[in-house]
Amino acid sequence: MKSIALAAAFTLAATTAFAGSLSEPVVEAPVAEPEASSSAGSSSGGILVPVLVLVAIGVAVAASNN
Repeated sequence: MKSIALAAAFTLAATTAFAGSLSEPVVEAPVAEPEASSSAGSSSGGILVPVLVLVAIGVAVAASNN
């Protein structure tokens, strides 16, 4: 009776030892989102409008002083 219980214990231990596999895991490719392009075509396109506003204010102040 002891040998049957011992054989059953070894059988259960052996099946859990081989539960995994040696194959490579399946990894999905990451999703790439497209970058938003600026209308000015450069990376500093967001600074263009404030600079133009400051130039326009400077021209208006210079013209009013004459």
